[in-house]
Amino acid sequence: MMLLKTNRLSLHKLTAADADIMLRLLNEPSFITNIADRGVRTLAQAQQYLLDGPIASYQQHGFGMYRVERQSDGVTLGLCGLVYRPYLAKPDIGYAFFPEFFGQAYAFEAAQAAFDYGKKVLQLSEIVGIVSPTNVPSKRILEKLGLETLRQVQSPDTGQWLDYYTETTGSF
Repeated sequence: MMLLKTNRLSLHKLTAADADIMLRLLNEPSFITNIADRGVRTLAQAQQYLLDGPIASYQQHGFGMYRVERQSDGVTLGLCGLVYRPYLAKPDIGYAFFPEFFGQAYAFEAAQAAFDYGKKVLQLSEIVGIVSPTNVPSKRILEKLGLETLRQVQSPDTGQWLDYYTETTGSF
């Protein structure tokens, strides 16, 4: 189901049928390095990951991660959306794209659409961001969205310290 549309992209709710996309993305070296190794190695595990993660989030929070397609040819580029993490107590903007689509401003375009959807449609009072301290391209996206680094937080899932971004004064 298409949820959002931009000039070049469309964002769709994920389904269990997206397990092949999820399996590939979760095992990309860039995903493992910059986000985490989720230990998903089979299609069955990817389906369960979708059911327990994004699909459950739609039900529980009214938002989640979405499959990002290029409108011109329907190719899936990656994922983008909003994630509720209990340790943050606020939704955060998330994105992960296949490496062949890096550097083409797709992540920012999708992130802006998801951010605007969260603020304008879902009426979320605040959206934050978390990013690995070494992931400079993702930091630039968060800053372009109007977020600024506030402090570091430790992920209870991985133990990794992450830069925590929050909305700057004057944004929404």
